[in-house]
Amino acid sequence: MEFKDYYKILGVDKNASQEEIKKAYRKLALKYHPDRNPDNKEAESKFKEVTEANEVLSDPEKRKKYDTLGSNWKQYERAGFDQGSPFSGFGRQSGRSYQFHGDFEDLFNNLGGFSDFFNSFFGGGFEDSFGRRTTTRRTSSQKAADTTAELNISLYDAFHGSEKFIVVNGQKIKIKIPKGSYDGKKLRLKGQGQSSFPGSQRGDLIITLKIADDPNFEREGNDLLMNSDVDLMTAILGGENSITTIDGKTINIKIKEGTDSSKFLRVKGHGMPTQTGARGDLLVKISVRVPKNLSKSEKEKLSKLDFLRRT
Repeated sequence: MEFKDYYKILGVDKNASQEEIKKAYRKLALKYHPDRNPDNKEAESKFKEVTEANEVLSDPEKRKKYDTLGSNWKQYERAGFDQGSPFSGFGRQSGRSYQFHGDFEDLFNNLGGFSDFFNSFFGGGFEDSFGRRTTTRRTSSQKAADTTAELNISLYDAFHGSEKFIVVNGQKIKIKIPKGSYDGKKLRLKGQGQSSFPGSQRGDLIITLKIADDPNFEREGNDLLMNSDVDLMTAILGGENSITTIDGKTINIKIKEGTDSSKFLRVKGHGMPTQTGARGDLLVKISVRVPKNLSKSEKEKLSKLDFLRRT
C-alpha cells in the first residue's frame, strides 16, 4: 500500500505551523475545487487528496498520531500490519495491544471518501478503551461550514427592499433585501455555501449587509436625519419650507418665527420602516441661509431694522 505523505501533498515542511498548513490547503482547495473544475476527474482526485491531508494535519492530535506512526510505516508493512491499522500493532508489549481512548468517529467528524491508506491507517483494526473494534464510515450527511460574504447596498435599497444577484461557486444567486434592513444585518441562505468534499452537504451562505453612506440622509436607528436650507426672512418671520422625503414625496414643514439655525424639526412617520410595519421619524435640521451680495437699498433697510431693534 502506498504511503501518503500529507506534508508533500500540501507542499509544506514537516515543521510547518498550523497557519501555514491552513494557507496551503485553502490555496490548493480553491484551485482543485469541483465547482471550478466540473467533470474533471483529475482535479476531483487532487481535491480529495488535499482535503484528506488537511483533515489529518490541521488537527494537532491527528497530526501527532500521523507523525508518530508515519515515520515507521515501512516497519509496520514488513511486520505484516499492512492489512489492518498500524495502530493495532503500535505499542504491542507483553501480549498487550495499543488502545485508543476516545470516540474514533468523533475524532474524524465522520468524513469519508478518503484513500485506502487513510482508512487502513486510522480505520479497521482500531480498538477503543473497552476493546471494541471501530472503523471509519463514509457519509455525505456531514454539513460543511458556513460561507460568509458581504453585500454593499444603498440606503434606498434598505428602505424600499430590493433584489440583488451575486455569484457564488459559479452560480448566480438572487438575494432578497427586506424593507428596513440595517447595516450589519445578516441574511442566511440555506444550502448555498460551499461543500467540504464532493458529495457532502453544503453549508449555508451568510450575507452581511453593508449600507453605503447617503448624500441626503443619515440613519439613527429607525429615524432619518436630513438638512434643510431656510432663507433668513422665513427663519425670522416664520413660514413654510418644502422638503423631499426618502420615498420621493414632497411635503411642507412649518417654520416658526425666530427659528435658529441647527434646530431640529421632527416629522413623524417619515423615517425607516420597522418590522411591525410602522415607520420611524424624519428629523430635519434647519440651516438658515444668510443672503449674499445685498443691494444698497437692501442694506439700508436692514440697517434701519437693526437700528429700530436697538432703540
